[in-house]
Amino acid sequence: MVVITQESREDLATRDRYAAVERGLIVAGFAVLFFLLPHALAGDDNTRFRDIELLLHHGRLSDSMYSLVMPLLSVPVLELGNVVESPAWWAARFNVILVAAAVAVACWLLRGRADPRLLRLTVLVLLFASFLTERLRDYNAEVMTASFVTVGIICIATGRHMLAGWAAIVIGVVNTPATIVGLVLLAGWETLRNRRLRYLAPVVAAVALIMTEDWVRRGGPLVTGYANNHGIRTIMPYSGLPGFSYPFLLGVAAILFSFGRGLLFFMPGLFLWLDRRTRLLMRPLPGRPAVTLMLLFTAGLVLVYAKWWAWYGGLTWGPRFFLFAAIPASVLLAARVWRAGRSPSADAVTLAVLALSAWVGCAGAISNLHQALGVCAAGHFQNEQLCWFTPDFSPLWQPVRHFPHLTSSTAIVALYCFAIFCYLAAPLVTGLLRSVHLKPSWAEGWRV
Repeated sequence: MVVITQESREDLATRDRYAAVERGLIVAGFAVLFFLLPHALAGDDNTRFRDIELLLHHGRLSDSMYSLVMPLLSVPVLELGNVVESPAWWAARFNVILVAAAVAVACWLLRGRADPRLLRLTVLVLLFASFLTERLRDYNAEVMTASFVTVGIICIATGRHMLAGWAAIVIGVVNTPATIVGLVLLAGWETLRNRRLRYLAPVVAAVALIMTEDWVRRGGPLVTGYANNHGIRTIMPYSGLPGFSYPFLLGVAAILFSFGRGLLFFMPGLFLWLDRRTRLLMRPLPGRPAVTLMLLFTAGLVLVYAKWWAWYGGLTWGPRFFLFAAIPASVLLAARVWRAGRSPSADAVTLAVLALSAWVGCAGAISNLHQALGVCAAGHFQNEQLCWFTPDFSPLWQPVRHFPHLTSSTAIVALYCFAIFCYLAAPLVTGLLRSVHLKPSWAEGWRV
């Protein structure tokens, strides 16, 4: 016979209240992202949209360098444009729909295996306090790759629907072929851990599909469309060179630490893994193997893009090639928020990381790309490197220098981001205030 005390009833009621509030914030959040976030087709998006329009309306395959996987999967959504708004309108919002579906599938896979509140906090961080927020504004391919690979990793980590999980990862990698290195690390890890060579099959499948698309669309299995692809020659010593011409060590340093593209500034939650307290916190959770696999995949992205001449992602807001890294970063940050109040120093670090991550989300949601990166394109891109390396021209500092004009819609988005930050920060601030009230050891002995 189980006896439910008054205290237990109060704990259950509190958990139910948290669940109701957080579910409401997530549902309302997706509505805000779909209807109020400023959406538009920009840059590479236009090429992908033209590719799928050419196929749908003229039955012809383009030979552009971008995979058709994401445009093909978006066709059902684009077709809604024939009834409501336009295909371009739906294309710009396709990634919001995709992420909503991925979140639903991930929560279904993790039901009974991960704490529901941790999952809800992770979703809130990911949607409104991470680099993902900015990437939901357009028709980029990185969101689909990140979504499919994440769902696949969860399948592998939980041992549920393994075949479907590997298939999802393969589709995500074919969508962005450069991520094959991340798949090699994942498959290699699972091969060594299980001592089964069959875990290398996804790598073979991904390579075969990538080469097949190259052959069908461009005339040869090794014709990627990137031949002689290079940037503008500037004062930078390695500019204007094609392919994988950037010095590897400089590329790694820039990807991790540059002010305008560095993961330290755009995905600060990643670096919480270096704190032993975070690793201990994740140890008993079923999400730990998933986070390990996500970090391996992220490492693969760093390895492959470190030598790519356009490691910075071109004229874009932040390190777009590394969007996937926002997912493990959000999991680690949400886990620290979930266990707030255990250590004043841990809460202080977590609050600082949360504040920076929330600023990334908010600034990305309201930024004006042309205003923020105008200096990058000035003079035929001769000063583009200022946007990669200097804090003055970092996309994260541009709203401080020139605050973007806010419409009523973007103002609501900004306020919603701030509300989510306040909600997530509340237990951390409470823990810090409690530690001060209890007069911790570091506060003893001080006199006026």
